[in-house]
Amino acid sequence: MAFRFLAIPAHRLVDFPKTLPDDERLEPQLPPVHEAVERALAGAEFRDLRARDRLRALLQGDRPPSLGSPGKGYGPSAIFAQPPQDLPALLRLADELEQLARREAGERALVWKCGECSARYAVPVALVRQVSIRCERCGHPVQLSSQESLGEEALIDPFQGAVNTSRHELASFFREAMARGWPVLVSEGAAPAPRGRSATPAA
Repeated sequence: MAFRFLAIPAHRLVDFPKTLPDDERLEPQLPPVHEAVERALAGAEFRDLRARDRLRALLQGDRPPSLGSPGKGYGPSAIFAQPPQDLPALLRLADELEQLARREAGERALVWKCGECSARYAVPVALVRQVSIRCERCGHPVQLSSQESLGEEALIDPFQGAVNTSRHELASFFREAMARGWPVLVSEGAAPAPRGRSATPAA
């Protein structure tokens, strides 16, 4: 199942089966990768509970959620956090998510692009040497010198990149929702929200 977070002013809340209003809504721009949000919350805690356990208790517990749906394909919503009582705990969760993203950011690599066919090459920073190679795709020479590189990227697999992007987006979203004084809602559906973009590492 895909979790979807959103925040709206408390006075705009409606009961299921109505849909929550679109005109005054805040949502994180999450990668459209199944299970990325659930994995992003792995290892993080909210009010002495694992954040993922809180989600499951809210959405799949004995008392089903009763607030409006965020949109087509999603079920009713539950309140994940509400200001002012949950503000400190949610800000701690935001900090924890960003710390997890930094810890799992992966090894840094310099990236180059073939000038002929645009094939990309990445080499861990510690292993960079000034050499020339032939592009595996077109045979054109590629100069692997630090001066010719496009810059640094994290050398991680695409799914981990989506997880870390989700962590940063959720942290920013939680802080903004609390700054506005809006309750944070969560819902679940059969497919991930088709929003945001996923970072793809160099091949």
